[in-house]
Amino acid sequence: MTSPALTATVDLGAIAHNLDVLRDASDAAVMAVVKADAYGHGAVPVARAALAAGAAELGVAHITEALALRAAGIDAPITAWLHTPGADFGAAVAQNIEVALSSSAQLDAVVAAARRSGVQASVTVKVDTGLNRSGVAVDEWDDFAEKIAKVHAEGVVVLRGVMCHLARGDEPDHPLNSEQAARLDAAVADLTRLGAAPEVVHMANSPAALTRPDLARDMIRPGIAMYGRTPVPERGDFGLVPAMTLSARVALVKNVAAGQGVSYSQTWIAPRDTVVAVVPAGYADGVPRLLSGRLRVRIGERLFDSIGRICMDQLVIDLGPDGGGVSEGDEVELFGTGRHGGPTAKDWADAIGTIDYEIVSQIGNRVVRQYVNAPTPDDAAGR
Repeated sequence: MTSPALTATVDLGAIAHNLDVLRDASDAAVMAVVKADAYGHGAVPVARAALAAGAAELGVAHITEALALRAAGIDAPITAWLHTPGADFGAAVAQNIEVALSSSAQLDAVVAAARRSGVQASVTVKVDTGLNRSGVAVDEWDDFAEKIAKVHAEGVVVLRGVMCHLARGDEPDHPLNSEQAARLDAAVADLTRLGAAPEVVHMANSPAALTRPDLARDMIRPGIAMYGRTPVPERGDFGLVPAMTLSARVALVKNVAAGQGVSYSQTWIAPRDTVVAVVPAGYADGVPRLLSGRLRVRIGERLFDSIGRICMDQLVIDLGPDGGGVSEGDEVELFGTGRHGGPTAKDWADAIGTIDYEIVSQIGNRVVRQYVNAPTPDDAAGR
């Protein structure tokens, strides 16, 4: 069996560890967010690992993501919260996927789907408490609350949850966090007064889960922290362990003479005779072109600089005049945990002015995912 050219090794044991960190910090149940293919880590394996590690529920953006989890045999509670007109609410109702509602139009569509099928729909109310993105708007709230309380009383839907998204959760001491919490609590009070008290309330994202346990309510909704990336870098890593290591194999080693350029537009000219290595990873795989000339990789115990433009499928590194002891087929760590001085996804993000959320979620589908250290339900029972 041949080795893949490019591999993302996902440590499911690290994900289980990170869930423990989040649960301990917040003292709340966990909805594991596995949207966007689990931030590039693989939604189905990560969902299974998270549930085995004790996560109570799963969260995704789109109904299609939830349906894919159901098709894989996952029967845990799943909430989907981002919908466009024409979304398949009928399939969501049929597959017992909880639909988070941001408008009366969405509520009407879910009610219609439930009436057609004769199956009660499970819904969450998403309240816009200040992010001003999705969620029921302030000026629509009173009418929406009365409407959902009515269909809840009729038994067409069961109003199971109420949620919101924090705008400044990564600034733990910002007053807007507490203001949003107060607005969410007021919405819950309105629904309770109308006879539609929710079973669960949740708002805390990764940074709030780790730094503001007072915002946890019944359940936290962590995303990036579950994958081992700190959401508040200035406060440290919280003991989180990065779950993904991106590696490749050296495809080619060759000599380059002094004065010769490397890669498109010859942006790097060899200052002396040197040896270079071609690595089969490029921007189609999630290695940003903006990292050209800024990327360092780890081979064995040594770090090497990339040179020239990063291409769609490959990049080039400078091994130095002696070749650095590198041979074709050697493993190249593009990013990983950083434990041994190697590069991290945060290093990439810092170099190009973005966040590591974007880096890991952009790892392409040519990259083979490999899973290690999968937890079992027995592991969760022992926690």
